[in-house]
Parts: sequence; C-alpha cells; structure tokens
Amino acid sequence: MSRAKTLGELRESGYRLRSVRDEIRDNLVARLRAKETLFPSMIGYDERVLPAIEHAVLAGHDMIFLGERGQGKSRMMRMLVELLDEAVPIVEGSEVNDDPLAPISQYARDRIAEQGDATPVAWVEPEARYGEKLATPDVTIADLLGEIDPIKVAEGHYLADEATIHYGLIPRTNRGIFCINELPDLPERVQVGLFNVMEEQDFQVKGFKIRLPLDVLIVASANPEDYTRRGRIITPLKDRYQAQIRTHYPETRALELQVAEQERRRPETNGLDVHVPEFVRQIVGELTLQARQSPDVSQVSGVSVRASIANLETVRAAAERRALILGEREAVPRISDLPSMSSSMLGKLELEYAGTETGEGEIFEKLLKRATKTVFDELLSIEDLEPVLTSFSEGWKIEVGPNLPAQEYVEGLDNIHGLRAAVEKLGEEGSPARAASAIEFVLEGLHLSNRLNKDVEGGRVLYR
Repeated sequence: MSRAKTLGELRESGYRLRSVRDEIRDNLVARLRAKETLFPSMIGYDERVLPAIEHAVLAGHDMIFLGERGQGKSRMMRMLVELLDEAVPIVEGSEVNDDPLAPISQYARDRIAEQGDATPVAWVEPEARYGEKLATPDVTIADLLGEIDPIKVAEGHYLADEATIHYGLIPRTNRGIFCINELPDLPERVQVGLFNVMEEQDFQVKGFKIRLPLDVLIVASANPEDYTRRGRIITPLKDRYQAQIRTHYPETRALELQVAEQERRRPETNGLDVHVPEFVRQIVGELTLQARQSPDVSQVSGVSVRASIANLETVRAAAERRALILGEREAVPRISDLPSMSSSMLGKLELEYAGTETGEGEIFEKLLKRATKTVFDELLSIEDLEPVLTSFSEGWKIEVGPNLPAQEYVEGLDNIHGLRAAVEKLGEEGSPARAASAIEFVLEGLHLSNRLNKDVEGGRVLYR
C-alpha cells in the first residue's frame, strides 16, 4: 500500500482498520500457510513453546512468559514485533498513535474535526510500536499510565482538560505491543493499576478518569523463583493473562551447543586460525548439563544457557592467548585450558548449601571432571587404548600444560603405541595444535578412568 499523506488519501487507498491483535494474527496466519517458522533463532522450542505462542496469538491473548533465567523470554517478547505490519498510519503529532479512522484522543478528534480529509497522516514502523519496561521497585503508575503535566497546567489548561495529561509508556504504545520484564518485581500497588488497562480499557490519572480504548497487547516475563524471593504477581493480574508460556532450557547437549554456537561472539585475530575440537565443544555443553543436575547447585535458580556461551568463548580465548604468546598460527583449546572456564562459570552458579566447607571452586572442578569423563566414554573405549596403557606400564611419562608449544606434543607421538591411532580416531591429526589437544583429552580420560596417575605442579601436568 502506498503511504497516504492525508486522511482523505488514506480513505481512498482502501486502508482497513484492524486491532493490533487482528494484525499480528493475520500475519501469523500468512506465515503458517507459507510453512515459515515463527522464530527461527529460538532453538529447541519447536515442540512446546512456539506452538503455545502461536495458540496465544491466534486466540488474541495477552501472554506471560514464565521460566528460569537465560531461557530467551525477553528475546521472544521482542521478536513479537516481527508479526506487526510494515507500517501503520496515525494522526500526525498524536502521542497515543491515534488511528485516523478511529481517533481516541481529544487531540486527534479536534484536529480531524478542524481539518477533515486534509488532516496530515504519519506512518509508524514496528520498532516504534513496541514498548518495554523493566519492573523495578521504583516504577510508578505515572511511568506506565501517565500523570498531570504541571507545565501544561501553567500554560493555562484546566485540570479537567485531557490536554494536561502527560501519557505514560502504555498509552504511548497504543496499537502496539507493551512488555513488562520481571513482572513480580513490579510493586503490587502498580500491578493493580494494570487491571483496567487490560480488561476495561480505561484508567485514572490523579483522580481524573480517562476513557481511552487502548489497543495494546500486554506481554510480561517472570521467573518462578521470584514469586517467593523478590515479589509476586497478584492473583487478579495473573488471571488477566490468558496465556502462560512456559519456557525451558535446551533438553539435549546438541541443542545446548547449537544455541551456544549461534549466540557466541565472533571476534577475529589477523593471522590466527581458531579451531575448537568436537570433544572440547561436547565437554563445554556437558558441563552445563552436569550443573543442572548437580545437588550442589541450586536448581531453583537454574543454570543459564549463558554459561555455555561464555564458557565456549573463554576456552577459545585461552587458546588464542597461548597461540599469540608462543607465536603459533593455529589456536586450539586443550584440556589444560578448561579450568579457565571457572571465571565464566562460577558467577552463573548459585550453590545449594551456601556457607558449607565445599567451595564453589571444588564444585566446579568436580563438574568438569564428570563432563570430561562422560564425553571420553562416548568417544573412546579403554579396550582400544590398551596399547597406550602398555607403553605407560613400561615406564613412559608425558608432561603437558597450557603453555607448552604444540610441536613438543607431536615429537614423541609415535613413541607411545596406539596414541596416534587415538588422535586419528578423534579426527584431530591435521596439525600439531590439534594433535596436542587430542593427546591431552586421551590422557585425561585415562586418568579419570583410573588407568593413569596424574601429578600437577604449577602450570604443568605429568601423566604416568
């Protein structure tokens, strides 16, 4: 549709008045008929979460996204904007996005009465039709709905005049989507103020009752933990959200890694190639899964997908640092780099038993060992590594460490029978840096299987 510049042109263009719920419903219907995925970047939500959102949109329901931290609630709320039209017309200058064919504010009605079909029309794009507020204890009714503007009163307007009102975020998002993040943190007295907005479509400012038939889709997010720890959603407000969308963490390691790979930062260093072996990626993903199952970690708080993302970025950074210091052209994370993930992991764990003798560092080390052993058992078998064990029983020892050059690993590779075959089975024989990473994985796996001893001194590790 060509963008009309006046009310008269808009009438002639065949423009049809629709509510925001009808608008996003029509656009979703078109997507479904075209076999398009609602939110392609939301991995692992195809079976339950995305269908629930589609049901809510088709039914015209306000939604609340309920789930632990790091489950993409805020992202999906913001992505609802994709279901809005390319642009919608408003009466030019309107603070509440008045539809020219159905104005709701006194300003728009007066202007149309004065100028008729010559009333100027402006067009608003989706991003301007989205409003969001992070619920904090200092949020007020004035922030969300509005208040009397003393400047307008000083200019001569009467208090009973609608023109004295400075509209809040929700009226300014009329004909759009308004989201409240962390709804339980919103003071209960402010939650009460949302009742009429969501149901009767009117509200009051300083005792002045305003009848504004707002056309707003109200969406919110909440963490179940917050219901008792920081606040709660009062029952009448919760009842007004017709759809509750329950989110969850990735249900498999493969999905966890797919999300981490999609979301991680991608910095590049000139002259340096970074390669992350598959077994390292699997350990990073398994570490998060182990934390979500650990009795030492609070499962009420959850372990965010951000842990996997940050850990993957950290091990890459550790490999890059070593390569830059040693002047190597390829950076490949090793097992000896994995302890560096403590800096990115520990801040995302809440211990179940705070104040006990078991520290967070000890818990992290235990989780990392479990993750490494799990991946090792999946990829290699002790039977295939018997030649390696035989060499060690004959007196061989291998020293490794995060600061050793990769070439030192491969110089004696063939002296340990069966070690090269294990490196090849892991698919990492292509370069010294990759082989060094695979060698450390084999040795650590044998140690965790109680087949090799391990001595740690400073930054060096001796397997014997």
